[in-house]
Amino acid sequence: MPHSLHPSFGIMTAPQQVTYHDVLRVWREADAIPQIEHAWLFDHLMPIGGDPDGPAYEGWTLLAALAAQTRRLRLGVLVTSNRFRPPAMLAKIAATVDDVCGGRLDFGIGAGSRPGHPLARREYDAHGLPFHDAAHAVESLAEACTVIRRLWTETEPFDFDGAHVRLTGAFCNPKPVQRPHPPILIGGRSSPTLRVAAEHADLWNIPGGDIDDVVGRSALLDRYCAEIGRDPASITRSIHLPVSYDRPGPTRDAIGEAIDAGFRHIVLGLPSPYPAGVARWVADELMTSRNN
Repeated sequence: MPHSLHPSFGIMTAPQQVTYHDVLRVWREADAIPQIEHAWLFDHLMPIGGDPDGPAYEGWTLLAALAAQTRRLRLGVLVTSNRFRPPAMLAKIAATVDDVCGGRLDFGIGAGSRPGHPLARREYDAHGLPFHDAAHAVESLAEACTVIRRLWTETEPFDFDGAHVRLTGAFCNPKPVQRPHPPILIGGRSSPTLRVAAEHADLWNIPGGDIDDVVGRSALLDRYCAEIGRDPASITRSIHLPVSYDRPGPTRDAIGEAIDAGFRHIVLGLPSPYPAGVARWVADELMTSRNN
């Protein structure tokens, strides 16, 4: 993925407590605004905020629909839970979406929800999914990244016999439109996840908050890259920052801090309900001064 000194701005619309048409309206508007370069969904099967029994859309299905309804935005899931789908199936899903959108997919993936988050934990039992400990989740994430990249790039079927992933005659056809493959964004802040990012990520994303902690995590990623002989600058630093419609000042301040700390990929989380013209408002209120 090409790196730029100028920040790249995007939006995130969590597909919970909203309708498909709510999200589609915002993405179509954003697709026509050049300052907004990318758009994201999250990956939860049940709400993690608001009414626990409210609507929540499956991320990749919704992403495919939005991919077909947009023309310019890069798009992705921030981030896919590696716990929800077998990696070979996920590679196939992502390749399909990259084809649908004509090569605009950024492939976001992470280890999955923290065990201590009860609203996230319940979706596993509700959908018959196993919930393993954090060590298992990170180890399987590393294997998943290896397998997915191979499926996207290798031209012959292969077997894979890992500790957590086992495949026989694995093959992906069609391949993604992007060559050699869609950019891989790994999200997370734990030290084990940062080690996986150092090996596999083109972009690394972290939720904003304490900027000193964010900077420290970025420095740790630098160290892990150095340990394996990788240039830390080859990984674009990405941050997710929440937006307040009533108080845009703190969001602008957080954007400035993040950019000054070396983050060049800014994802602005939009709370629902989405006001009319929200994408235009975000571009004018939060992005314009930083894009000049």
